[in-house]
Amino acid sequence: MSIVEHAFLPRRGRRSRLSRRAEMLILAGLAVFILVAPACAAEHRPGPSEAALISQIVLLIVAGRLLGEAMLRIGQPAVMGQLLAGILLGPSVLGLLWPDAQQFLFPKSPEQKAMIDGVAQFGILMLLLLAGMETELALVRSVRRAAVSASISGITLPFVCGFLLGQFLPEELLPHPEKRLVTSLFLGTALSISSVKIVASVVRDMGFLRRNVGQVILAAAIVDDTIGWIIIAITLGLAGQESFNWLALGKSVFGTLLFLAFSFTYGRRLVFKLIQWSNDYFRGEAPVIATILAIMGAFALITHLIGVHTVLGAFVAGILIGESPMLTEEIDRQLRGLVAGLFMPVFFGLAGLNSDLSILHDPQLAMLTIGLVAIASFGKAAGAFTGGWFGGLTGKESTALAMGMNARGSTEVIVATIGLSLGLVSQNLFTMIVAMAFITTTAMPPTLRWALHRLPLRKEEKRRLDREEFEHRAFVPNLERILVAVDGSPSGRLASRIAGLLAGTRGMPVTVLGIENGIRKRASAKASAEPKQEQPSKAAQAVEVVTAAAEAVESNEETTPKIDVIKREHAAPPDEAIAEEARRGYDLLVVGVDPTVAPGGGFHANVSKLVRDFEGSIAVIIARGAHAKDPIGADLKVLTPVTGNENSRRGAEIALTIAKAADAEAAALFVISREAKNKRRHRQEAETLADEIKRIADHHATTVRTAVRIDVSAEEAILQAVERGKHNMIVMGVSRRPGDTLSFGDIANALLKSAKCSVVFISPQARAAAKSSAKGPQAAAAAL
Repeated sequence: MSIVEHAFLPRRGRRSRLSRRAEMLILAGLAVFILVAPACAAEHRPGPSEAALISQIVLLIVAGRLLGEAMLRIGQPAVMGQLLAGILLGPSVLGLLWPDAQQFLFPKSPEQKAMIDGVAQFGILMLLLLAGMETELALVRSVRRAAVSASISGITLPFVCGFLLGQFLPEELLPHPEKRLVTSLFLGTALSISSVKIVASVVRDMGFLRRNVGQVILAAAIVDDTIGWIIIAITLGLAGQESFNWLALGKSVFGTLLFLAFSFTYGRRLVFKLIQWSNDYFRGEAPVIATILAIMGAFALITHLIGVHTVLGAFVAGILIGESPMLTEEIDRQLRGLVAGLFMPVFFGLAGLNSDLSILHDPQLAMLTIGLVAIASFGKAAGAFTGGWFGGLTGKESTALAMGMNARGSTEVIVATIGLSLGLVSQNLFTMIVAMAFITTTAMPPTLRWALHRLPLRKEEKRRLDREEFEHRAFVPNLERILVAVDGSPSGRLASRIAGLLAGTRGMPVTVLGIENGIRKRASAKASAEPKQEQPSKAAQAVEVVTAAAEAVESNEETTPKIDVIKREHAAPPDEAIAEEARRGYDLLVVGVDPTVAPGGGFHANVSKLVRDFEGSIAVIIARGAHAKDPIGADLKVLTPVTGNENSRRGAEIALTIAKAADAEAAALFVISREAKNKRRHRQEAETLADEIKRIADHHATTVRTAVRIDVSAEEAILQAVERGKHNMIVMGVSRRPGDTLSFGDIANALLKSAKCSVVFISPQARAAAKSSAKGPQAAAAAL
């Protein structure tokens, strides 16, 4: 610390204390305003008051945020703080200490209560949408044996316990004793499902999210949630019937199965297209978020029409939206902020307000609550442990699974709230369920931490974690969407092939832009002539090349999803067309046009114009040699020149990705120039870099040969290596020089002029690099 910093330290301390005092004064003033505002509104306006509604929402948000922060600091989920805020502001605490103030803040008039209940009901759909978006079906598939076994066993035992409990409950706890069967089914389901959000937050905070047992725990919770919401939706549909009958049950089950079958076939494609369309054609504020909310509402209404609850529609819509490759991190963050900032504190705060813990003064109700907690905890833990054991987990792993699956958290509160609103549970039973959810959720983190700390790290786990850490830092895994700008030349066809190979490895959507097509359409419009038919067929040909290359990758990688390839046509000049497309959001622009090289050397002016307004990463591809004659069918034999800079490493990663996708040979070349003063040190650095390239190749499950050249210029060494190794493609990571004319430096210009084989220049820009560094391994759920 410098002398200047020491001199100002006391003043900084005073300023910090003053800022804390100011914060306290602001909070106090806000509290006074919240207390006074409803009074002013009530004095001058009879009936329901908008000012009272705003005051209630602000109070729940502020209290929930403060108590949620306090819960996080003691290792508990923030959602428990929001629930606790409602309990403190409700009849359980404030209603006992100051009944008039509690009634004043939250009057029980039906009109006023309906206003905030409407916000909470929409909040339920938003919470289920977010839960669906956090559901990773791929994760379930990867550990399906243990996860499905643990989930089915973990659902069956507590479901039976809950159902039997409902059959023996006193009639005074049932809102409609004649519907005891439906209440029993509801109670069984409520006790059997876990909260993915709570489970994921604790597992992630402990660094076990990507461990084997962490993935099993999370996958089992996902299966729990999915099965649970289906059963809940059907049960709630039955609750709307005058009396239970098998015909109504069959209708609900058949309608649900039909809805799920449509959603995960045609619905998946429809959701992706709607999100893509809104992203590409709307220019206003947050068009994709508006589309997502519309999709959620449509799916919720569909489930309502088939006779099951809207929560299933919102949950399934969330799953499909979360699987869409068009869902960027920014959109996901905005949605999450909206739900966490508004709907969660309001909904869970109201759940706490509706809970009257004073009923626990009654010894009978207190004992029933203890019994409910014991039945729920024992049933879930025993079922999950048994399922994990038969699913192939060890005893310690099954114990951790049993501890983790016992958290009900937000899921249980949502279920209980829906049951209360539909008259399936009484007010007292609702309070008991909320108390059970609170107790099991707060008990889960310490017990799960105890169980997880006893698990050693396996060798295969370490390998997988290393691979995921590599993908976190890598370039290709963080690309999300590719724009291909090509003509009908060999370079354009080779560029289409390379784009397809890259997209096929990750299931990335690709947009193909026919460059000559745009030019000719403009010319034909000026001449008022009929458009030519040959050029659109060339653009369509490029789409076929991209698709064929991607499908070739998919045939080797069974788990790679199919890619979406679309063709775009613009009447504008090619450079303006690319600039317009760039606004729709692409990570990589792949260019293949003829001519590429200017008569005097360097890139042609047309190429410079094409990439001028694209801010992301670019790849410029030139077909030569065998690829000039047959850009589609000729084999690939890749050479990647590597130096110590980051763009060179990313170029090597692209080269190895292409080699793996095409089942081709790859070699890396390291050059120590004549001008290097300490050649021994440079050789050691080259060997270190070679080891790094080999590790990248290992992560791609491919091989690479490495070579080091000394006392020769870089361009000369590259050309000689091409000739000796009979390589037909150079893939080189480069840095884009500033200016209107595209340039990658002297070595790239030399290769442009002299290379007899195809050349691929990759220029990763700061935007893509920042994304790959900021994006960690994707969590399946947020810490809410």
